[in-house]
Amino acid sequence: METQAPFPLTILCLSDSWGGLELNTARFAGWMRARGWPVQVITRAGSPLAARATELGITVLTLDNRWKALDVPAASRLAAALQGFGTRALLISRNGDLGLAVLCQKLFLPKLPLIYQQHMQLGLAKRGLVHTLRYRALAAWLAPLPGLAQQVLEKTRLAPEKLHVVPLGVELERFADERLTTAEARHRLQLALPPAAVLLGLIGRLDDGKGQDFMVEALAALRQQFPQLHLLLVGEPTRNESTAYADALQTRIQELGLTDVVHLRGFTPQPEVAYRALDISITASVNETYGMVTIEAMAAGRPVLGAAAGGTRELLDDNRTGLLFALRDQASFGATVGRLLQEPGLMERLGRQGQQEALATYSHHRQCELTEQILWSVG
Repeated sequence: METQAPFPLTILCLSDSWGGLELNTARFAGWMRARGWPVQVITRAGSPLAARATELGITVLTLDNRWKALDVPAASRLAAALQGFGTRALLISRNGDLGLAVLCQKLFLPKLPLIYQQHMQLGLAKRGLVHTLRYRALAAWLAPLPGLAQQVLEKTRLAPEKLHVVPLGVELERFADERLTTAEARHRLQLALPPAAVLLGLIGRLDDGKGQDFMVEALAALRQQFPQLHLLLVGEPTRNESTAYADALQTRIQELGLTDVVHLRGFTPQPEVAYRALDISITASVNETYGMVTIEAMAAGRPVLGAAAGGTRELLDDNRTGLLFALRDQASFGATVGRLLQEPGLMERLGRQGQQEALATYSHHRQCELTEQILWSVG
């Protein structure tokens, strides 16, 4: 069978933020480009995504979208950019840009396939006329987890044949590399820990939805029974937003007398170093849609404790690839940590099985291959 050839692909993400959605968009664009696809990213001028995509050698065009889904001039400029690149499919990675993409298609490029790459949960039902017409214009909808795909079927009128499960990928090899030892990772992070220390860690931007505050309070209580516990927090406040949460977090660490056992590190472009420095990784998010941090920790072979909320419940098979605890419940979390520390072989078993699951399911190669199949079917 003749192999189908890559064709020009444009990715639309008009975001000024720099979180998981934007980071995943940049990564995906880079992976597809490396696989031979001509890729163009259209984003906001001066955005972190524009800077990162440029660093990756990806063609970047910027677009202002002042009137959102009703912005006919922006739709016209988008159409010109797509035609100029020879785009044969437009992938939209941010829900807020769907309206503009559909407007562009309806007014200027009626044969252009639109593909929505879902990153966030739907929230409220979207079965009204506007959403129904918007989703009807899509050639494909890519949901990252089966549970999220089921939610799409329940909350929208999207035709089921347009819905595909395509897990968002991770460069798993970086995290599974055994040459980066725990000792070396801690050295790179300048972590000088006592010999018997057990290092918990939460990786992610400093945000009240991520649970760093919960972890600090839980650590203070847990150290009464397990004084060997330390905590690593890696991340920074969301760009262009208030630092109030981060400031309050540092104040609380001082009030609880945890300054010597809570280790704060800023954003790192090498997250694999942070994961491999840990003994136990924590996902404490209130409502993590997907949880790349969970997958990355699994790939690193670290046992993962996850709050039973959002996509974390689907990513972690309780007692097989990780352990779940009740959201923001210190007693439940403490019991889970205690089990890990006291049950012989549990940490090693969860780490091994979690890594096997991550390698089999969440490789970036698999995301690209599944997406390519869909692109060829619609483009």
